[in-house]
Amino acid sequence: MEYFKDGRDWFFQKRYGLFIHWGLYALGGFHEQEQFRKNISRKEYAAYQKQFCPTKFDPRQWIRTAKACGMEYMVFTTKHQDGFCMWNTAYTDFNCMNTPYGKDILKELADACHEEQFPLLLYYCITDNHHPNYPNRGIGHELPMPQEGDHPDTEKYLDYVRGQIRELCTNYGTIHGIFWDVNHLDYYDESFNWLVRDLQPNAVVNGRGFDSGDYNTPEREFNEGELQAQRRFVTPTEACQSVGMHSWGYKTDEDFYSAKFLMQSMDRIMAMGGNYLLNVGPTPEGELPENGLEAVRKIADWLGRTKEAFYNTVPVSDAIKNRDIFATCRGNDLYIHFYKDPAGSSVELAPLEMVPDEAILLNDGRNLPIHRSQGTKLWTSPMEYVRVCGLPTDTYCNEVMIVKLHYKHLPRIIRELRDSWELHESAPIQQKIDF
Repeated sequence: MEYFKDGRDWFFQKRYGLFIHWGLYALGGFHEQEQFRKNISRKEYAAYQKQFCPTKFDPRQWIRTAKACGMEYMVFTTKHQDGFCMWNTAYTDFNCMNTPYGKDILKELADACHEEQFPLLLYYCITDNHHPNYPNRGIGHELPMPQEGDHPDTEKYLDYVRGQIRELCTNYGTIHGIFWDVNHLDYYDESFNWLVRDLQPNAVVNGRGFDSGDYNTPEREFNEGELQAQRRFVTPTEACQSVGMHSWGYKTDEDFYSAKFLMQSMDRIMAMGGNYLLNVGPTPEGELPENGLEAVRKIADWLGRTKEAFYNTVPVSDAIKNRDIFATCRGNDLYIHFYKDPAGSSVELAPLEMVPDEAILLNDGRNLPIHRSQGTKLWTSPMEYVRVCGLPTDTYCNEVMIVKLHYKHLPRIIRELRDSWELHESAPIQQKIDF
């Protein structure tokens, strides 16, 4: 894992963020890709601008909710593919100032984040269904063809992007990152990200823009093959997921992932050393929807009891043969993550032979029995391995169980993996978190 060794290293200390997809598309209650998916003309879609008046928008309430749920930073959609800008930009009239609401939404949010010391990152979509110079060609997320009066010109459009990024990085105080998305121009130029770094030295930049950026952003779910092949991230990573199964923005008839599913998703990403960014789409009025927050609050309760297994830890899953679990380590504590439901009340941890001093289920603090035995599954091997017993699998069928194994002397195979990570020449000084 490579680290930055500068102001961007906050990214390795704050592991769990709130993603906010919000814009004109909330009014349609369908999807942030409504215009593209339904092939709505620019003129018809622009009518939403005259209706946008989120009188219940309270950025401090957003932040209070995020903090109460264990989240530590926010990524906000300043411009999605519809081209509508959620800030007072000088480059287009298609922005929040020219709505019944008439206020700079980003400024209200940025001011609240600064007051609450809550890091703010800005999402910016490169594809633009509204701008007359964007060359809409019917590629995914684009309109099928230029609209009447358009003058496709990639260079002019890129000048527009540069100007807006300069605004975003100049007019809203400290910004902790730029989250690029949907670069269907297939245009690459490092100067875009260097502009961000010059104006905002603490800002991380993702890899979906004009170069590889600072970190990777896998979306939705890893498949099983990827999980088996990759047990820890070797480059900085932030995985994003939404509470909604179909949309990232507000959807009136949304189906929601279960809290258990999202816990499993979060556990495996963070146990692999990545950050987790969980999205909620606010209503047209500007509120975080209660049905979208239900799972987030359950995750917060679980994380409050298990977070020591994620923070100030290093991924050591390669040391365990069982591919249905992940493992992290901090000091002489080894954490076993059951991102998959165990089949029964015990688990064998081959090739570990050294019995820990104690095993604690973080979900409720109970001590679990530990044995060293051959086990029925390993009858062909003469070795005896550590077996953790008494797992309350049925009791915690709606949570991911995490067991802490405390050692006076950590097994060598775990220690070597831990030390190889911690002694990396670029490793940052970790923020100490009290539990």
